Amino acid sequence: MDFKSKIILISGPTASGKSTFSVKLAKKINGEIINADSMQVYKELKILSARPNPKDYQKIKHHLYGFHSVKKNFSTGDWLKISIKKINEIKKRKRIPIFVGGTGLYFKALTDGLVNIPNIPIRFRNKVRAIHNDLGQENFYKKLIKLDPNSKEKINPTDAQRSIRAYEVKQFTKKSLHDWFQNTKSYFEKDDFLKIYIDYPREELVRRIVKRSKKMIKFGAIQEVKKFIKLKVRKDKSVNKAIGINEIKEYLERKDMTDVIEKISIKTRQYAKRQSTWARGNMMSWLKLHPQDLNKFLKKIK
Repeated sequence: MDFKSKIILISGPTASGKSTFSVKLAKKINGEIINADSMQVYKELKILSARPNPKDYQKIKHHLYGFHSVKKNFSTGDWLKISIKKINEIKKRKRIPIFVGGTGLYFKALTDGLVNIPNIPIRFRNKVRAIHNDLGQENFYKKLIKLDPNSKEKINPTDAQRSIRAYEVKQFTKKSLHDWFQNTKSYFEKDDFLKIYIDYPREELVRRIVKRSKKMIKFGAIQEVKKFIKLKVRKDKSVNKAIGINEIKEYLERKDMTDVIEKISIKTRQYAKRQSTWARGNMMSWLKLHPQDLNKFLKKIK
């Protein structure tokens, strides 16, 4: 396969080994790695965001990791603008850009273009989430279909994240989310991308998640959250949703270490499930690689 003209995209659920695989691939094809994870952009969340090993930075050039303050807004649009610039810089160096991460919206913005939906106030969005919590996904989905019939063909009935987004956009803008997307255009052509999704068996992924949760605590996640608390980040900032922050805050009050590891593991498993749901709906055309396929894929590269 000719990688020289490609932009490589590597996604998969959290803890699936994306970073390790991307470094091995970068060595093989003379690549540079660009972060596609919304939490790994923050400089204050090194451990909780599972930022790649510093040793890997010495081997392969990495971009967009730990460069932004948790106190400042950082949107998908901001990420896309910087990423396009990085792609051009890397290609000028005759190297291959490799995007790695688990944030589906980042990849969608890169491959499909970014929809220009007006900003929806956080209070309005929180009201929609409260409705979802009260009704549950099944009844909320029925409510969405009544409000926006277009969603029936586009959104899986079990996909809570996309259901909430479609509802808030239609309710606030009076225009269907799917109509907004029809007006988008990518900066790139479809053939510019090689898209790889690492698909881990559920049971093995759960074991990896528990192991990583323990490792985070061992290597300083509690101290990281203590520093985060002192920053007094506004509650409406999306960084507050980072897995581990609220769980460790509770631990600092109760001092139950077993409990905090279990809670972080459960939250991470739930997140991995949402990522898999997103992939089934939005990454159907991606090349699916199971763990046993990764080394075989690398060996085929000359």
